[in-house]
Amino acid sequence: MRNNGRILIIEDEQAGLKNLEHVMKKEGYEVTGMLSSVEALRLLEQKEFDVVLTDLRMEEADGVEVLEKCRGLYPDTEVIMITAYASVPSAVETMKKGAYDYIAKPFKLDDVRRVVKSAVERVGLRKEVAQLRKQLERYEGKVKIITQNESMRRLLETANQIAPTDCNVLITGESGTGKELLARYIHFMSRRAEGPFLAVNCGALTEELLANELFGHEKGAFTGASSSKKGLIEAASGGTLFLDEITEMSPGMQVKLLRVIQERELLRLGSTTPVKVDVRILAASNRDLHEFTAEGSSFRKDLYYRLNVISLNIPPLAERRDDIPLLCQYFLTKHSALMKKDVREIAPEAVGLLVNYDFPGNVRELENVIERGVALASGEAIEMAHLPDDLRDLDIRTFRKKGSRYPSLEEQEIAYIRWVLQATGGNKSMAANILGIDRVSLWRKLKRYGMGENQAGT
Repeated sequence: MRNNGRILIIEDEQAGLKNLEHVMKKEGYEVTGMLSSVEALRLLEQKEFDVVLTDLRMEEADGVEVLEKCRGLYPDTEVIMITAYASVPSAVETMKKGAYDYIAKPFKLDDVRRVVKSAVERVGLRKEVAQLRKQLERYEGKVKIITQNESMRRLLETANQIAPTDCNVLITGESGTGKELLARYIHFMSRRAEGPFLAVNCGALTEELLANELFGHEKGAFTGASSSKKGLIEAASGGTLFLDEITEMSPGMQVKLLRVIQERELLRLGSTTPVKVDVRILAASNRDLHEFTAEGSSFRKDLYYRLNVISLNIPPLAERRDDIPLLCQYFLTKHSALMKKDVREIAPEAVGLLVNYDFPGNVRELENVIERGVALASGEAIEMAHLPDDLRDLDIRTFRKKGSRYPSLEEQEIAYIRWVLQATGGNKSMAANILGIDRVSLWRKLKRYGMGENQAGT
């Protein structure tokens, strides 16, 4: 039998209690029936119920006392009063004190079913919202991926699907696209979210230092090893280890890592006793590892296949230009708050230049540009003058028409407004926000340029 919720029924008349118990059990609820309201109050101190169905008038403790007990111990529990017709005004008063509803005797069983079902559903919804809030609190401030790009949305859908599993993941993409950010996202969406997330750049350390960093050492393992030390693999047990630039790992280190993945154990430097580890490996590279291993490189194919259970490739920013206005606004808000400045917008011509720039440094470069703009801005907006000199020098070449003249400012504005409307799906409110103008100003521009009838929006 399904369990739709836990119900406590308090009724000091034997026949009425048995009747209600029978009806509620047939509805699939887990039912507890009590003849004594005093014993019911004691039970409530030990056990929580979704709904309490209680008689209002009882010889020992009345329904008001039951309501107050529930409000004090379990604010989410819904209390329904059963009352004689003459006491309906008193039942209404209990609703002002927090009761969910009342049922007047003699009641119809359909009415009882309906009211109880509604109360249980309300409790279930409240629990669901509370769970979602906990998840948001868990992820908020830790991982935030800003995108409206279709290819990125598909990538995140895949990440969401594989996050709860323990399979290894290989993340590829150009430098600055956010490979570590995606790795953190996968970690915090997984069952390992309460465990550690540790990261190391394999290309930033020599083989000896990387071995010590990953595997740790025992006391006396080498000169200067005055005490034993856990490596990152061991320290990440129960969580996730992110290995950035995995292709820079030496062949010897690759063999050691392969053993950890296969055997789920490691040897600290200077030790002969294996240490069991429970760690998920997320690896990243700015190379195409399939081509890299096929070219006869020193990267082991068996390690590649172990790491590449799932492969996620992050597209460069130049291939998702529709994300640039959103990212600009996000970084603007972030760095304005950090610098305690009131910079609220980016001039439309500056956003237009950024949208058309290829960003070889990807999202990392874009954030640096916006951070610089916030630092230099003296008013409420980042202007063209606040962009880096080398980027502004590209302005004319960026907007130049092939084999023809340079476009006018008006032509650039029309092209940019049209692009923003397309990127926002014709949503004029969102487009106006990105453009840094109010909706009325946008409407006037659309009318002026003869674009109003051709742009769908809300």
